[in-house]
Amino acid sequence: MTIKDTVRFVGDLMEMAARTAPKAVGQDFIEARVLEDEERVALGNEMISFAGTSGSPNWVRDGQNVLDSQAVVLIGLLPHKGAGLDCGACGFPGCAEFNERSTDGEFKGPNCAIRLLDLGIALGSAAKVAADHNVDNRIMYRIGASARRLGLTGSNICHGIPLSATGKNIFFDRAVKR
Repeated sequence: MTIKDTVRFVGDLMEMAARTAPKAVGQDFIEARVLEDEERVALGNEMISFAGTSGSPNWVRDGQNVLDSQAVVLIGLLPHKGAGLDCGACGFPGCAEFNERSTDGEFKGPNCAIRLLDLGIALGSAAKVAADHNVDNRIMYRIGASARRLGLTGSNICHGIPLSATGKNIFFDRAVKR
């Protein structure tokens, strides 16, 4: 088994961790998958080309990280209704008002705050698996926005976790552009 195969296997374990992470009121709206290598390369290239239209050079930095990684795990929040708790954390008085709204940009919203907590727990569970197996990783929102543009996810909001196992963590000491 090669290092790349091992990193991919850890990605599969991360997908399982996201899948089995606790979910509010017993309902699952989490999407998790490891990208195929061709998808990873297309994603990295799309991120780099998007830098020209976004005005932010950090898209190039993150896109290069994707190209230099051995695998990428996508974890997102699928379309959903409110959790039914009428908590108001989404900014609407209750779930009925929340359920009537829809916007679309880099991410689609609004999103139920309770469901967003589910996404955060899934991301944290997956990142912990990578760390437990000494695979370098970083949660990146830009990956999710590009994955949506490429149609790699059906999620309202998505994040990506690129994975690398080299002698130096490629996600650390990155040049910060301002």
